Amino acid sequence: MAAPGESLRRRKAGAGDPEPEASAGQGRDLKGRPARLRAGTFWLTRIVLLRALAFVYFVAFLVAFHQNKQLIGDRGLLPCRTYLQSVQRHFGGRVSWDALSYAPTILWLLDWSHMDANLDALALLGLGISSFILVSGCANMVLMAALWVLYMSLVNVGQIWYSFGWESQLLETGFLGIFLCPLWTLSALPRGTPTSRVVVWGFRWLIFRIMLGAGLIKIRGDRCWRDLTCMDFHYETQPVPNPVAYFLHRSPWWFHRFETLSNHFLELVVPFFIFLGRRMCIVHGALQVLFQVVLIISGNLSFLNWLTIVPSLACFDDATLGGLFPSGPGRLKDQVLKIQEEEARGPGALRTRAGRVARGMVNLALGVLVAWLSIPVVLNLLSPRQVMNSSFNPLRIVNTYGAFGSITRERTEVILQGTASANASAPDATWEDYEFKCKPGDLRRRPCLISPYHHRLDWLMWFAAFQTYEHNEWVIHLAGKLLANDAQALSLLARNPFEGRDPPRWVRGEHYRYKFSRPGGRHAAEGKWWIRRRLGPYFPPLSRQDLRGYFTSREWPYPEPE
Repeated sequence: MAAPGESLRRRKAGAGDPEPEASAGQGRDLKGRPARLRAGTFWLTRIVLLRALAFVYFVAFLVAFHQNKQLIGDRGLLPCRTYLQSVQRHFGGRVSWDALSYAPTILWLLDWSHMDANLDALALLGLGISSFILVSGCANMVLMAALWVLYMSLVNVGQIWYSFGWESQLLETGFLGIFLCPLWTLSALPRGTPTSRVVVWGFRWLIFRIMLGAGLIKIRGDRCWRDLTCMDFHYETQPVPNPVAYFLHRSPWWFHRFETLSNHFLELVVPFFIFLGRRMCIVHGALQVLFQVVLIISGNLSFLNWLTIVPSLACFDDATLGGLFPSGPGRLKDQVLKIQEEEARGPGALRTRAGRVARGMVNLALGVLVAWLSIPVVLNLLSPRQVMNSSFNPLRIVNTYGAFGSITRERTEVILQGTASANASAPDATWEDYEFKCKPGDLRRRPCLISPYHHRLDWLMWFAAFQTYEHNEWVIHLAGKLLANDAQALSLLARNPFEGRDPPRWVRGEHYRYKFSRPGGRHAAEGKWWIRRRLGPYFPPLSRQDLRGYFTSREWPYPEPE
């Protein structure tokens, strides 16, 4: 008989306990376990997207700050002032609307006599804004639009140094990022501005096009993708291999076939998972993130793979990402639970009717704009003459993408050399190699591991090796700067053999074929990661006097010895 009384006393003692609803509001379900977020909202997704995008922006502006002066500055290899002047002359010698639309950049509005300072100011401002968003996880449309305008201003005067596909991809991703945020409010969880599904689908549409475009260009471009042999060459011939690529290159033939088949599956089949419901969309996002991580590990593809992860994150909703955030009263996860409860009672609880209408109109306009600009992009995807990494509008809002549509079977490198000998043709002339930051040169130097950072000059030297110096005049400009021991240009290199000495009297370019040494083989035992064979001269020995007319005709500043 004691049991019923004891039970009654327990019920009386618990009479003051909080109601189940209140307990759930504190992040607990009816059984006291941490409450789970419901699917279909994207509050946490927005935070992850903004921080990931801010990280890529930070890296991009860091690269710009370190390298822009040497590449496109007042005394750069391809000065952007000279480029803007040529655009201005093309459109009648004045800053007209045609000139602005051809090369949209705020540099048109600044003083061109201090271009180095202008470039540094744009990069530093971008670094500051992206750092704030990365640390805080919150942003508004003004800050995101500022990042987009700043980077677009650099890309549109960067010429070949900014000609890579990921520059347009960052601008398109950054443009969508503007509409993730409220207009003015700075909050990680701006309650009056839930993440727009139009923007979420804009990111999903972007990753769909990126992956499908990359897959189609491979199938249409190079036969080795169809006969599954491309990976036999890729690790050795990619622009800037890393140490992992050295070992992956020697993988068994069947592993390379598996890699190629997996690549086709991930780029040609998996993208369609986005349209097959929430679960398959999550599978797509997970597979694409994993794929990009593998690519990051196996190569130095700048910030391309890190950037490609960003739109993949839009495949995950709050319920999926909730496990990444700590639970507890006042934490972000708990705040989202409360927001979901308020949203369940009706949208008016969080937003005014006028605010909902205005936001809806903005999102509708964005959807129409992206759909309209996607028409030529889709036609390009369907075309047997598909082109990759191209833009159909000067603002680069919607673009075409693709990667490694063809694979080179052999790796060639241009090695720059200098000599202090008075006679470049003398048999006893000693030629010394310049070393770049990351590209292969010294046979005993370990391949670098640098992603997501990007050495732009190293990449362009890889492309230059496929062509002649006549197609890459900046190579001769670089040679002229080496003849003067130009400190600014030499900062782009890892080693100057004439450091602390008089500059060389002659500089030449030599063409070599490079191959990985075999792990455990004779060359590897000697400490060599590479073996090479000379193919011939890339450009003949040049002196400063030889280049005076060349520099003058191109309006390049003539280098004076330092």
